[in-house]
Amino acid sequence: MKAELGHPRSKFGISGRPVPQISCTMVARVFNTNAMNHVERFRALMNFQPVDRLPRWEWAMWWDLTIDRWHSEGLPANLTGVFEIAEYFGLDPYQQFWFSTTAPTIEAMQHHIEGTVANMDDYLRILPSLYPNHSAAIDSMRPWAARQARSEAVVWITLEGFFWFPRTLLGFETMMLAYHDQPELLHRISSDLLAFNLGLLDEIGKACMPTFMTIAEDMSYNHGPMISRRICDEFMTPYYLRLLEHVKEMNILTIMDSDGDVTRLVPWLQSVGVEGVLPLERQAKVDGMALRQAYPTLRMVGHYNKLVMHLGGTAMRAEFERLLPIMRTGGFIPSVDHQTPPAVSIDDYRLYLRLLEEYTTV
Repeated sequence: MKAELGHPRSKFGISGRPVPQISCTMVARVFNTNAMNHVERFRALMNFQPVDRLPRWEWAMWWDLTIDRWHSEGLPANLTGVFEIAEYFGLDPYQQFWFSTTAPTIEAMQHHIEGTVANMDDYLRILPSLYPNHSAAIDSMRPWAARQARSEAVVWITLEGFFWFPRTLLGFETMMLAYHDQPELLHRISSDLLAFNLGLLDEIGKACMPTFMTIAEDMSYNHGPMISRRICDEFMTPYYLRLLEHVKEMNILTIMDSDGDVTRLVPWLQSVGVEGVLPLERQAKVDGMALRQAYPTLRMVGHYNKLVMHLGGTAMRAEFERLLPIMRTGGFIPSVDHQTPPAVSIDDYRLYLRLLEEYTTV
């Protein structure tokens, strides 16, 4: 199996070039020898404190087609939920609750109203169908609160953000024009979304205080943000400041979920209180080490290139070698930089997991 896994870790990377060396002082800050539970480990790492090892977590899990393939390759047919599949593979237990703006569910879902709003009249017409009552869904979080209290799982929530949801309602092109032609519409949507999210946080806090929160935005593409800093400051910043003031009162870490190149977004996000970003897509040329050097307190998750996962052990190990210097700085969890694609067989994934275990261990 060693040949399959590629060359063992050494001072030289796969290319033969020296791997950047990490000082003993830096390593001491990242690792300690005392066993930690899942919640302690996540909190300590994200506070740049010593941990016994790095978390082993797939934040985006896997495509449905990937799971279908794995069912044909030995994954038990009764395993369909992402938490159960993660448990089967021996990953750390993280449980996500995504609060939809259009349905009373805590599952990530496709909206069926995309692009239906063109003006204020349209928005007011569909308003009764938006911002659902999540009381029953929130109540279902209580067993997970107990599991988190016993340090058996890390609970996180996802709220939809002030770029994501207006784009859902208007569609991309209409929203871009609305920044100029219908600013009052976008402010009305964001004001309503803010009230909805603040109300959710109050109710969630009574049932299960999450360890961290992600905000769904997807506001970058391969070459940077889809909007300017001026647009962000006018249409998003006021609402983020109010939302994250409340989040910080609840002692919840906030991580922005945005595909694409987030490099130019980071200072915008930090200015409103966002503490981290994911997934740091390799295909968008994100440079995690450059981000670490420019923003030493930035929390980061992801950055492992999903497109090497079917190329064998040498390629997979080379990708971990690329991430190793960032892993040693703290505040970073290596994870696939989006959902594992169907090109990855179950044997490929098991190989990835063996390497993940190796590189996240002291």
